[in-house]
Amino acid sequence: MMSTDLSILLPEVMLAFYAMVSLIVVVYTGKDDSARPLTVLTAIVFAGLAFWIGYAGSGSELAFYGSFISDPFSRFAKVGILLSAAAVLLISMEYMSRRGLLRFEYPVLISLSVVGMMVMVSAGDLMVLYMGLELQSLAAYVIASIRRDSVRSTEAGLKYFVLGALSSGLLLYGASLTYGFSGTTLFAGIFEAAAGDVSIGLLFGLAFLLAGFAFKISAAPFHMWTPDVYEGAPTPVTAFFATAPKLAAMALLARVMHDAFGTIVGDWQQIIAFLAVFSMFLGAIAAIGQRNIKRLMAYSSISHMGFALMGLASGTLFGVQAMLIYMAIYLTMNVGAFAFILSMEKDGRPVTDIESLHMYSKREPLRALAMLVLLFSLAGVPPLVGFFGKLYVLQAAVQGGLSWLAILGVIASVISAFYYLRIVYYMYFGTERDSLDPPSSPVLWSVLMVCALAMVFGVINLFGVDALAAQAAAALVN
Repeated sequence: MMSTDLSILLPEVMLAFYAMVSLIVVVYTGKDDSARPLTVLTAIVFAGLAFWIGYAGSGSELAFYGSFISDPFSRFAKVGILLSAAAVLLISMEYMSRRGLLRFEYPVLISLSVVGMMVMVSAGDLMVLYMGLELQSLAAYVIASIRRDSVRSTEAGLKYFVLGALSSGLLLYGASLTYGFSGTTLFAGIFEAAAGDVSIGLLFGLAFLLAGFAFKISAAPFHMWTPDVYEGAPTPVTAFFATAPKLAAMALLARVMHDAFGTIVGDWQQIIAFLAVFSMFLGAIAAIGQRNIKRLMAYSSISHMGFALMGLASGTLFGVQAMLIYMAIYLTMNVGAFAFILSMEKDGRPVTDIESLHMYSKREPLRALAMLVLLFSLAGVPPLVGFFGKLYVLQAAVQGGLSWLAILGVIASVISAFYYLRIVYYMYFGTERDSLDPPSSPVLWSVLMVCALAMVFGVINLFGVDALAAQAAAALVN
């Protein structure tokens, strides 16, 4: 029995083993020289695991009496997590190396955080859920403050830690209430307990769990950490926070809602719809006044999580499929956008003021065009792939009987288009100023171009992501 269980957990076990072995080897072989090759190796390991998991099969398996679930839904999320983490590691090397931040701890901590995310999306038990969530979060707290000589980076890590501890407390309290009123921590047992007369205590547990999850995906009104942490953390760390953990937390939320509380959709649907509306409008409106591009991306992330929640709020199989498609597109857009942001430098120092992009197209026409494509896609401008992501979640809301939510989503999307188009205006029609340094990293250029091209050519068939998302959703929503 144990060997069968461990074989189901093999990807997570191997990645955890890799992180620990890397830590030991680096300590004995020399810390300073090993950071760059270790970062490249870690990215390769992530990509290799992603392909292994992607081709591992199409069935569903349970380990440790249902505490761990390996199914098409978890595999879809894990592939997205691993590939986005690998991309972030590759685009971060040059930036971190030039500023003396590329220490061996960086890829090791990223690896441990990814292990936590992989456990999260496969959790079938509240205790396993919490272990994965805390492993992911603890590593994230450290890398947020990895720049120890920076007050802003230290402040970002401290804020993230304090508010993260608060959200973990809310989540734990919700888990204890859920256990107390259902008599089990297994999602399958909670599902059965909620199928009868639902107690008020179980509903309170659900509410506290949702509050904890909302913090992890930075959904309003639990978003307060996001702008400060995005701005204060080193830009590659911000890129990581904006991608893989978002997909992991959203997949975990979908898992808990359907596997544990699938019989009371009407109860959690109202809360998630509220979070979606609040997030969409707060992110869209608050970003208008931002001049720091990292803070702007923070509010953009809050708004995008609102759109993803719209799909989940429908409570249907198509809603989960739409959410997964939206998150896959969101990851690609964000990786490309941060590849551009990482190349913004003046005299060798990072620049985050959007005013510095005035007439950028005159100096770097190809890069400006790629960023224009990504910004239009983030805004949902047709016919780019970002438009189809929003179309899927809007359709899901309408099919789920939430037409009012879809209407509000369209309004929020129109508002959010302003701050994306403002950056485009600066790049093409602004007043010419002192130019930024010419970009020197071929990796950043390549990732930016690949992501931009994906937004254009993905309209043909979404690279098959829609079919994979449908299969994943079908495994979750029975």
